Amino acid sequence: MRDKQKVKTTKFFNSNLTTTISISLVLFLVGLITVLSLLANELTSFVKENISFTIVLNDQISGQDVHNLEAALKSAPYTKSIEYISKERAIKELATELGENPQNFLGYNPLLASIEVKTHAKYANAKDMNTIEKQIKLLPGVKECIYQKNMINLVNDNIQTVSVFLLIITVLLLFISIGLINNTIRLQIYSKRFTINTMKLVGATSWFIRKPFLAKSIVNGVVASVVSAILLGALLYYLQTYQLAMVSLWNAPMILITFGAMLFMGIVISFFSSLFAVGKYLRFKTNDLYYI
Repeated sequence: MRDKQKVKTTKFFNSNLTTTISISLVLFLVGLITVLSLLANELTSFVKENISFTIVLNDQISGQDVHNLEAALKSAPYTKSIEYISKERAIKELATELGENPQNFLGYNPLLASIEVKTHAKYANAKDMNTIEKQIKLLPGVKECIYQKNMINLVNDNIQTVSVFLLIITVLLLFISIGLINNTIRLQIYSKRFTINTMKLVGATSWFIRKPFLAKSIVNGVVASVVSAILLGALLYYLQTYQLAMVSLWNAPMILITFGAMLFMGIVISFFSSLFAVGKYLRFKTNDLYYI
């Protein structure tokens, strides 16, 4: 009797372990998809916010006018950061690039002071940049506003293409993930179909029969989520040791969103897969169970 009980316990443990591992691997894939999506969005913002434009100042502009201009730019909704570059700094940087100082043979500094402005990501598009350019040209002390229109258009076009491609891949992988978890749980409950039928025959209510399966599915979902979160965290930590630029964008809110998505998917898919699978076998007659 004890040997039979031991065999049953071992089978139950192995069945739950296999199901949990299977769900964990699928949830790991879900977490990886979420990470890639969030990092892609973060990388998009990072690229856009590093596209700057240059405000070239008049040679006769006073220190007070420069201060007023900086204050106006800092208060503008599109400004992320500004950096003032004096004539002296500009000629030093040019001399470093050329290997020779043009001021030595020209006798004067031909460069003008300027302000480098970086905008927030949502303003890094041709329409908004054109509007910003017109506004800046009206400010006192501004000679001209320079930005690379072709680069902005190219970056936005490439980002749009990559975003569409990533969205399609994400949707496909999510459908595959949901299908894999659903099939794993259905196979587990399939092995219990005769037990479900026996409980139904002795008068157990549908809810009474479903309850242990649903409770176990929630536990399996939570455990699988924790295991997959540990695996994903280990992978990201390993990648960070290589100081990859994209992984360095990973932050606390993204961690919470990713692990929350994994936990949500694990519990919800496991719960509803168990609910529908048990309901299916509750509708079957005893003889039908031998032909499925």
